[in-house]
Amino acid sequence: MNKLLVIAFLSLLLSGNVYANDRYIKDFDDWLLNNNHNLRVKDLDIKFYKNRSNIPWDGKPNKDTLLYYAFRFLADAKAFNKVGSKGSKNPYEFQFNLREDKYVKKQMNKTALLSYLLYENGKITVDEITPYERFGIVFKDNTRWTSASVGKSLVSYLTGHAICEGYIDGIDSRLNDWPLLENTLFYDQKLIDILNMAAGDQKYSKFNFTKAPKAFGKDWSRNPNNNTIKFHMQSGIFKDSKKGKNKYNYSNVVPNVVINYVNFKSNGNFQKLLDKIFISKAKVKYSVYFLGMNSNTVQRGYQVQDTDGLIRYSFRASRYDYLRIAKAILDDWQNDTCVGKYLKNIHERRIPKNNKWKDDNSASLNPKNYAGFFHTNYSGISSKKRNVMGMVGYGGQSIMIDFDKGRINVINSIHIDYNWKKLVHSVIKKGK
Repeated sequence: MNKLLVIAFLSLLLSGNVYANDRYIKDFDDWLLNNNHNLRVKDLDIKFYKNRSNIPWDGKPNKDTLLYYAFRFLADAKAFNKVGSKGSKNPYEFQFNLREDKYVKKQMNKTALLSYLLYENGKITVDEITPYERFGIVFKDNTRWTSASVGKSLVSYLTGHAICEGYIDGIDSRLNDWPLLENTLFYDQKLIDILNMAAGDQKYSKFNFTKAPKAFGKDWSRNPNNNTIKFHMQSGIFKDSKKGKNKYNYSNVVPNVVINYVNFKSNGNFQKLLDKIFISKAKVKYSVYFLGMNSNTVQRGYQVQDTDGLIRYSFRASRYDYLRIAKAILDDWQNDTCVGKYLKNIHERRIPKNNKWKDDNSASLNPKNYAGFFHTNYSGISSKKRNVMGMVGYGGQSIMIDFDKGRINVINSIHIDYNWKKLVHSVIKKGK
């Protein structure tokens, strides 16, 4: 009888809700029940967002809504293939010299923050994770959390390794040897222009595509992550496309082009490339991976082949493993390795964003320049005196590295409602 009542309640909830097609609500209810959380969907005050699968950047979700969308983020990744590396048999073990940061604790208990890590002088000095009674029922030390657009920067780091392993000649190499790009605006372009989001694709793509392919109707998704590079280039919006002026244009399709180009150029050694980065160098503790599409996850179920460009920049790792990867990036820079030279090279070749929007309190709108999928030139942090690069992703994902002071800040979050300026920018800026 109780089960019937729950089903009836869910039916009423979904029929009257603004997002009635949310397929995860039953899974969420089952998960709550199976994990003995003494909660059910009927006990929660969840706001569903119309015609979207995530929280809008300017949304003001309550705690229950944040909990539900955290569950969705994790559940959504299960449908995709995983392209990554297993945990190292000898993971890097951090040293700690912890201090209490009352403001971080306060933000952790009042905002959508999941994890806050500060690394300085070779040790973790601030380490906070969301309490169990807040979001700890879904987020733990081993939870592989979304990177969102932080994954774009990791694609760049991967590209640097492909260059250093000899698969790609350098950042000035031209993309004229990959058949999938022929008869598109990307063909024969310099890699550095693609990495700098200056592909001349502004007519076709902004954050998402500007329009749907003519042959597929208005209902076609404009999200480039919903299909393969082959589809976008040969059947989709970029078929017979013409390049515009090379200027900064933030586009989600571009990093997918790059990571799949690296896969193509690695000549069957892509897995070895990943393992060298994540197992041998970063020494991650748990598996880490990019998402890969399959015939069930592309729009309208097109059959997907390995050569179609099916890898997305979307990346998953645990909170400490994000720091391990960031430390590997820092070590490369400071040790002036081949990959370190790549990082310094893209930093030197950075371009101005020329954004008409500017907000010093925003992780994405504060930095003035862009360098190979990294953000640079933050307000009050002179690039002539300080080498600082940042990674930014939807929902408040943030990694910021001060290469000169050896400091790293890593944040995982469900939503960007925390004080980024005080928790991240000001911490890196002071540079003790």
